[in-house]
Amino acid sequence: MALATRTDPRPSRTRGIWRSTLGKKTVMAVSGLVMLLYLVAHMFGNLKIFFGPGQFDGYAHWLRTLGEPVLHYEWTLWLIRAVLVLAVVAHATTAYQLSRLDLRARPSRYVHRRPRSSYATRTMRWGGVILGLFTVWHLLDLTTGTVHSGGFQPGHPYQNVLDTFSTWYGDTIYLVAMLALGLHIRHGFWSAAQTLGAGSRTRDRALKTLANTVALVLTLGFVAVPVGVMTGWVS
Repeated sequence: MALATRTDPRPSRTRGIWRSTLGKKTVMAVSGLVMLLYLVAHMFGNLKIFFGPGQFDGYAHWLRTLGEPVLHYEWTLWLIRAVLVLAVVAHATTAYQLSRLDLRARPSRYVHRRPRSSYATRTMRWGGVILGLFTVWHLLDLTTGTVHSGGFQPGHPYQNVLDTFSTWYGDTIYLVAMLALGLHIRHGFWSAAQTLGAGSRTRDRALKTLANTVALVLTLGFVAVPVGVMTGWVS
């Protein structure tokens, strides 16, 4: 006689964590910190443009040879890209899901009209959209050259950057995106710290100061490049 197999209807622990609000916030926080670490490294790399085309183009070439001879040409760069893609997808997915959960939790009607979300929430939402669109444009401009304003030169990133920031629309797109990035980091860093349990009464003030400092430094660091080109410092 065959014994009936009982199927446990309860979701697995991993799935349960993913479905919970705290689990989604944790994924969002960790993926955000991964992207933040990349942005810090990317900013320092960008600032090499102030040391001339040899330094900047040399740095771009070094990124492609990083890991050799253990790894082949560009393998490390593609691994970094893969991790970033996973982080972006996880961040965007959990942000959307948490936004939907937030909308479902609100009453459908109000007796008096009230704002549906806080300033910080709206800033994060629209900032995320702006940064997503900017990332697509940035890749098509300086990685593939598809929408590049001048004659795109593979292997010559210094000249390609000069071409982009020699146009009013290239400067405008970049500056708006970097301002959105600063606001996004300022609130996102603080939220991630709270989600991961770093916040407390004694540390909150220091965390807010750190969030503001990181956001300001990254914004100024990225903005320095187009400003350098516009002012002729980089030419």
